[in-house]
Amino acid sequence: MTATRLDIDLDRSSPVPLYFQVAERIAEAIQTGELLPGARLDNEIQLADQLGLSRPTIRQAIQYLVDKGLLVRKRGVGTQVVHGQVKRAVELTSLYDDLRRAGQKPMTQVLSIDTVAAEESIAEALGVAPGAAVLRLERLRYALGEPLALLHNWLPLGLTPLTAETLESRGLYELLRLSGVRMRVANQRISARAATPAEARLLNERRACPLLTMVRTTYDDQGRAVEHGSHVYRASHYSLEVTLVER
Repeated sequence: MTATRLDIDLDRSSPVPLYFQVAERIAEAIQTGELLPGARLDNEIQLADQLGLSRPTIRQAIQYLVDKGLLVRKRGVGTQVVHGQVKRAVELTSLYDDLRRAGQKPMTQVLSIDTVAAEESIAEALGVAPGAAVLRLERLRYALGEPLALLHNWLPLGLTPLTAETLESRGLYELLRLSGVRMRVANQRISARAATPAEARLLNERRACPLLTMVRTTYDDQGRAVEHGSHVYRASHYSLEVTLVER
């Protein structure tokens, strides 16, 4: 595999450390897709010669990105891109739409789609009687070819016709909107936990790796619950951003 050569401009008069400038340029290339997952970088000697920097400076930049989970060192291969971390604002949007807007090329694998009897917690979230029939979805969401999130959703029956084919080509919220569902507000709880063996296998992660979790119930403009989700995300690939305002 041929190494990818980047144009890296350094401001040697800046108070920002040179290693950090190098790291930020490489991270930007990963985020924008200029460096794709699996792309190999020049080795430290070549990068140092190209930029007129010392090897320890280049080594520090690469280690910084390795620690952030963006690069990995492989014996006999060199330094490769793992994956750009998806940064997502906490808003009432779907992961599919956010990934598409960010150029992350979302893909979906539908693991299951079936009608089940609502367990008590699901029934309470959706405002239906325990044991009532609800639609359950299980999907694996990819970004730039890498598994990113395992999504579980429950919906009242009759909101919109859903098939594996439509869910693999469009996001759930888009399909709901196309059926006239007007989503207005959601209650959401974000936490973290270790992955189960099954989750680690599906997400291509090590056993008991850290996962971000999100539980969300979404309501339409009439105040009716239209969707309840329980999702897990790879913490190494995903983060949430919140804007704070002083009151």
